[in-house]
Amino acid sequence: QVQLVESGGGLVQPGGSLRLSCTVSGLTSDYNAVGWFRQAPGKEREGISCIKINEGSTYYSDSVKGRFTMSRDSAKNTVYLQMNSLKREDTGPYYCAASSVFPRFCRFYEYNYWGQGTQVTVSS
Repeated sequence: QVQLVESGGGLVQPGGSLRLSCTVSGLTSDYNAVGWFRQAPGKEREGISCIKINEGSTYYSDSVKGRFTMSRDSAKNTVYLQMNSLKREDTGPYYCAASSVFPRFCRFYEYNYWGQGTQVTVSS
């Protein structure tokens, strides 16, 4: 069983930065991809960045490319999301997730382990 705990959310002004962290516990062999997702009110959960661990590849959605950076520290079993140049439309709950089914894409239905989420609010 894989468990994920996010931290680092909060209130930030437009143009500011935040770093989210996600600690992953459980057998590392139980998952092969990790990702960050967010969900705006009334919208589908959006995959904003995912790492395929075996391939070493990282995906970013167009909405965050160039502003957000996802990284993984395997020794600490922690993944990070550095968010810069934040915009009001980045507001919402952010979720860390892991997948054991070799996801092809960064889509929420391909991820089967989820954290509880952390709120990010971008407002002046």
